[in-house]
Amino acid sequence: MKQTTWRADPLVWGHGPRVFEVFLEPTCPFSVKAFGKLDDLLAKAGEDRITVKIRLQSQPWHMYSGVVVRCILAASTLEGGKEAAKAVMAAVAAHRQEFEFDHHCSGPNLDASPNDVIARIEGYSGTKLSETFAIPDLDREVKWHCKYARQNGIHVSPTFMIDGLVQADMSSGDAVSDWVLHLLKS
Repeated sequence: MKQTTWRADPLVWGHGPRVFEVFLEPTCPFSVKAFGKLDDLLAKAGEDRITVKIRLQSQPWHMYSGVVVRCILAASTLEGGKEAAKAVMAAVAAHRQEFEFDHHCSGPNLDASPNDVIARIEGYSGTKLSETFAIPDLDREVKWHCKYARQNGIHVSPTFMIDGLVQADMSSGDAVSDWVLHLLKS
């Protein structure tokens, strides 16, 4: 029996001493808003001053959340690792409504299968995911993200942490300049 080894690339950008962790559910409109600000945050704060870590926060009321999260983590195992995962997140963010139910319970996605969702993500991101999605033990990565959030008392997205402390006063609606001030204050 052939044993395949794989590695999920951590979703980490920058290398500074201040650690900014953002817990995101990829189809949540507020998480999408926060995700869209991360590149600007890194540019303004400086990659040598902060480290940004994306933590995936699957939420059951976003009905395809588990499938989408697994696709992102599957992408992180491919060549390009975290950048492939980021491209998948960006594709989902740009077409969020196609991965969500109306009012979390109705609409055309009721007729979609997980394979339909995977195919949509592949089409929008240009990333082939069906094989890596099927890695039998990829769920260990999904479980790690879930366990890490629970250990830190995080139940909703987006949630922000700086140096291991939840920042209840930070929001996806804040300007990037406010995030920078929050992160770089001593």
